[in-house]
Amino acid sequence: MYLKSLTLKGFKSFASATTLAFEPGITAIVGPNGSGKSNIVDALAWVMGEQGAKHLRGGKMDDVIFAGTAGRPPLGRAEVTLTIDNTDGVLPIDYTEVTISRTLFRAGGSEYAINGHTARLLDVQELLSDTGMGREMHVIVGQGQLDQILQATPEIRRGFIEEAAGVLKHRRRKEKAARKLESTRQNLERLSDLISEIRRQLKPLGRQAAVARKAAVVQAELRDARSRLLADDLTTARLALASEQENQAGQEKLRADARVRLEQARSREAEAEQALTAANPALTAAQERWYAAVALRERMATIESISAERMRHGEVAPETRSARDPAELEAEATRARAEEAELEAQVEAAQESLARATTRRESAEHDHEAAETDYAAQLRAVADRREGLARLSGQVGSLNSRLEAGAEEVDRLSQRRDEALARATEAEQAYLALEGRITGLGDGESDLDANYERAAHELAAAKETLAAGDQHREQVERNVATLSARIEALELGLVRADGAAALAGAGVPGVLGALSGLLTVESGWEIAVAAVLGPAAEALAVRDPAAAREALETLHRDDLGRAGLVIQGAPDAQPSSGPVPAGTRRVRDLVQVPQPMAPAVNELLGEFLAVEDLDEAFAVVSGDPQLQVVTRRGELLSAWFMAGGSGSGRSRIELQAAISSTREELSTARHEAERAHFSRQQAGEAVSAAQKKADAALELLNESDAAMSALSEQISHLGQASATARAEAERATASIDKANSRRAADEGELGALRQRLELARSQEEVAEPDPARRDELSVAARLARQTEMDARLALRTGQERARSLAGRADSLSRAAARERQSQAEAAARRERVRREAAVAGAVHEAAQWLAARVEELTVAAQAERDEAERARSQADAHISAAREEVRQRSQEIESLVEGAHREELARIEQQMRVEQLAEKAMDELGMQADALVDEFGPDKPIPVLTRPDGSALTEDDEQPDPVPFDRGEQVKRERRARRALDQLGRINPLALEEFDALNARHQFLAEQFEDLKKTRKDLEDIIDEVDARVQQVFSQAYADIEATFATVFPRLFPGGEGRLVLTDPGDMLATGVDIEARPAGKKVKRMSLLSGGERSLVAVAFLFSLFIARPSPFYILDEVEAALDDVNLSRLLGIYEELGKDSQLLVITHQKRTMEKADALYGVTMRGDGVTKVISQRLVG
Repeated sequence: MYLKSLTLKGFKSFASATTLAFEPGITAIVGPNGSGKSNIVDALAWVMGEQGAKHLRGGKMDDVIFAGTAGRPPLGRAEVTLTIDNTDGVLPIDYTEVTISRTLFRAGGSEYAINGHTARLLDVQELLSDTGMGREMHVIVGQGQLDQILQATPEIRRGFIEEAAGVLKHRRRKEKAARKLESTRQNLERLSDLISEIRRQLKPLGRQAAVARKAAVVQAELRDARSRLLADDLTTARLALASEQENQAGQEKLRADARVRLEQARSREAEAEQALTAANPALTAAQERWYAAVALRERMATIESISAERMRHGEVAPETRSARDPAELEAEATRARAEEAELEAQVEAAQESLARATTRRESAEHDHEAAETDYAAQLRAVADRREGLARLSGQVGSLNSRLEAGAEEVDRLSQRRDEALARATEAEQAYLALEGRITGLGDGESDLDANYERAAHELAAAKETLAAGDQHREQVERNVATLSARIEALELGLVRADGAAALAGAGVPGVLGALSGLLTVESGWEIAVAAVLGPAAEALAVRDPAAAREALETLHRDDLGRAGLVIQGAPDAQPSSGPVPAGTRRVRDLVQVPQPMAPAVNELLGEFLAVEDLDEAFAVVSGDPQLQVVTRRGELLSAWFMAGGSGSGRSRIELQAAISSTREELSTARHEAERAHFSRQQAGEAVSAAQKKADAALELLNESDAAMSALSEQISHLGQASATARAEAERATASIDKANSRRAADEGELGALRQRLELARSQEEVAEPDPARRDELSVAARLARQTEMDARLALRTGQERARSLAGRADSLSRAAARERQSQAEAAARRERVRREAAVAGAVHEAAQWLAARVEELTVAAQAERDEAERARSQADAHISAAREEVRQRSQEIESLVEGAHREELARIEQQMRVEQLAEKAMDELGMQADALVDEFGPDKPIPVLTRPDGSALTEDDEQPDPVPFDRGEQVKRERRARRALDQLGRINPLALEEFDALNARHQFLAEQFEDLKKTRKDLEDIIDEVDARVQQVFSQAYADIEATFATVFPRLFPGGEGRLVLTDPGDMLATGVDIEARPAGKKVKRMSLLSGGERSLVAVAFLFSLFIARPSPFYILDEVEAALDDVNLSRLLGIYEELGKDSQLLVITHQKRTMEKADALYGVTMRGDGVTKVISQRLVG
């Protein structure tokens, strides 16, 4: 695999489409500075997925788009296309040629494509990861990359090795698994808390559920017994209703037959009434004739009496007139006048009696006629209304019963509606209360959410602070470790394999230690002081000459080698204190030493002067040849001797100064480490406090969620209960409206019937007419007529007598006068009297004859009247019998109607009972009546639902045979169930459902918990597997790279020694990689102790060790060899040639010798228009 071509369009300085075709081997890209060579490197990094604008030498990503020049406008997008030859199949894709392109638009948005198909950044990274070209892009070594490697920590160096070894994809897999594991851990913690809370709730709820489960069994028993008893009641009521309905048909036939018999009786009554009506005129006529005959007989008797009186007057008149005198006549006249007055009074009394008799007769006749009419009307009303009254009474009674039943129904429905409304109101009030609580909880939960978010943010900030503290502590600890290691290395440099070292470790008395350890040199002048001291810089300090002698004897005796000794307390030679040339200082002024050792050190330092550099040294020595000068770099000059150059190692004084300086840095670093540790503890405590606060906020939030969930369930139940109660109230209201409508219609009909019944009853107060009253009035009328006749006869008699007496007194008076006046007139009057007497006698005889005839007529009229009265009595008897029969038939119908009414009431009551039982079945059991009877009727066998101990049967129990229905046994069963239910006490009807739901949730969460534990185990296994794989791959890669580094380093540092060192060999997953390098002639191995050039070359050795041990298909090197001299460049080019055999190299260089090694050259230029141009040249041979 190798890079085949690179096409740039609008990328940085490549305004026009530019294609670079590459070949295997080494391709050199050359050109002047600023021409755009490094832009090619940036384009390669960018197209392979680089996301950091700083790594592309920009401030933001759209800086890669051609920004325009004075002559060309800016472009709207940048596009780079990389074509890779995949003939060897290194890339995991079924193409021999792979094209990767990336486009960035100035308006925003970025697109990737693989072989023309849209892809993701992750797809590109995954495609290139197995080739060693990861996100760190170690295959691209740009400008300044070596310095980054030099400054890199051991962990970053490990990253280079991992990328070269292809470990990064495993790292990504591990990171992904670790993120999932952390999420799983958090879910496990939440689930564990939730399961604990649910388990805590399950225990009391389980007890309630056990009671509810037992209550459910008892309630099932009670419901079953109640259902069967209610079904039996309903069946019995329906049978009774059917029997009543069957009896109704028989009663209807009886009433029809009774109506037929009543009609027949009414027909006979009508015939009797017709006969009575026909008999009444004959009776009246006979009575009128009798009355007339009686009146005529009375008149004849009066005429006969008057005629007899006149005859008597005529017979005695002669005697009276002959024997009487005028005085007698006057007396008789007086008596006549008195009799006349008496008669007049009698006539007046008779007139009054007649008037009264006439009035009584008219009244009696009127009363009789009215009684007769009323009697007939009453007879007809009795006949007409008896059946109607019974029927109306039955209808009124039926309507009354219906109204009473309707009123009871309305009351019951009203009570049911009121109870439903009360339940609905109660549920709604509870609903509103709970809704208020939920609102409060919601408001509180907002605060809880805010608290939890604040706690989470505080926790995140505390963790970030802790992470920053850990990072700072690690950095400080690494710094402490580095300084400690540096001190160790410097102290190792102090340990020499000579006599001084032997004496220092032999414990010889009087040996004070190395002289360098007693000196304090001004910073920067250590090399100069060491050069002046010469071998004394490596000497030991001893207390006195005796100690020095003892030390020399010890060296000789034990064959420990040679050592220099500086004796403390030597006599002071009084060094010169004169002036020194300008710009110089005495070397002894640069050193501080304990006073006992000062004379010896001053003697050793002599009169050497310190200057900055050789120029000043030559100037000082030229001015005064007697002076001896040392430069800051340790070069010694005098008029007769000079010494200088680079030494093979540092002097003890330099090392001691470096140790002192490093120890001060180490002390500062340790103090910083202590502060970092203390800050880390505080950050850890803050994290713990924030974690507790977050856990508490989360717990409160979970409790609020649980409370809101419970309240939501209660609100749901209350809403359902309210809706059910409202629906029940609406049904009851509709039923009440219907009942009221029926009741209003019945009341209207009842009012009309009552009016008709009251009218009928008011007329029936004389319902059974009494003929005695009529007969009494008839007799009274007859007696009144008789009395009137008698009064009339008496009046006529009185009138006749009065008329006969009228003027008699005057006549007697006149007669007496005339008697006195003329006797002659007496004879004439006697004659007239005789004639009147004769007439009266004739009249008397005629009256007697007429009286006999009238008497015969009266007897005949009496007989006729008696016959008419007998006929009338017979008619009355017939009509009374007919009316009695009608009354009896009416009573029979009335009795039948009353019986029908009672049966109707019983039927209505039975119907209402059936309806009430049906409604009761719906209200109590929620079942239609037919369904209840079909399922629980008395003809259905009863299954056994419980064991003998009262617990419910299960599927595992042997199912006993059903038993037949026994009402008494079912009543006992119902009572037992009610007692058992009462003994259970208060029951939470939702406990079983809540327990099942909570238990199901607990089981579900437990399963989820186990699944999460399995997932955690799987993720941990994946992480362990990835760690094992990473450890294996990294170990192999490290071993190979370490071996390669051991061979590459001597090639770049002939005679030198270098190796890679693990910072923590016991932890291959996290250990860093440090570099130990010891160039030839030097004893230090730490890179921090090397010079700048040496460190750069070590970095090159490290990179090329990666390239060789884990080769990638290609490498891009941007002016890597720019700072190397010819010798080192030759060594590097040799490695180039070796690396170019297996990998493609793209080298940006200014070195001609590098160009000579290239197989192809690309020249990059930029003219005044600011656009990069590319020229290619393939080299042959």
